[in-house]
Amino acid sequence: MKYEKLKLFTDGGARGNPGPAGIGAVILNEHNKVIAEISEYIGEATNNQAEYKALIAGLAKARDLGGLELEVFLDSELVVKQLNREYRVKDKHLAPLFVQVYNISLGFKKIIFKHIYREKNELADKLVNQALDKAGK
Repeated sequence: MKYEKLKLFTDGGARGNPGPAGIGAVILNEHNKVIAEISEYIGEATNNQAEYKALIAGLAKARDLGGLELEVFLDSELVVKQLNREYRVKDKHLAPLFVQVYNISLGFKKIIFKHIYREKNELADKLVNQALDKAGK
């Protein structure tokens, strides 16, 4: 089944910064029904690297589901401001991740990045913690 408009909630986190890290993503269809989830341990990373890697995984999944228009919600204000070109990407480890996000984004007809508060991102946050707990980290 192909989906025209999707909502993507992503989160990444590290226990320690850097430290063992996990990513979480939730994709909703236009009726706000969960159609895909990602929960994955990614090894050692910083919080910001984990945020970007969660976004990359979520975008790839949304593309695979046939999404054309995407509304993306992240609780990392830094990443959202970088993606919306309000902040420059100065960290040499984040720059290649930013480029990956940009390149995947070109495959969508429309994409919007929005900052939300952590309390509004509970599902993605829960998936991050599940990945870390499952990995014993």
